[in-house]
Amino acid sequence: MSRICHVTGKGPTKGSIVYRRGVAKKAGGIGTHVTKRTKRKFRPNLQRIRVKLPGGQIKRVWVTVKALKAGLVQKV
Repeated sequence: MSRICHVTGKGPTKGSIVYRRGVAKKAGGIGTHVTKRTKRKFRPNLQRIRVKLPGGQIKRVWVTVKALKAGLVQKV
């Protein structure tokens, strides 16, 4: 099972680490330039918690902390 939020549907997204070289123009240089890009992942803050589902049953699911703070889930 992949780690996706049970409530919001959020999952990992792709991105990159950008390496730059040079001095910014406003600091007196000729500008910064990208020299390298490395792939990375942005992972949501997921917690595995026991949740009371609408049918009344209790189940362990992955939920983002943002959904917990917003009160979208009733924790058991």
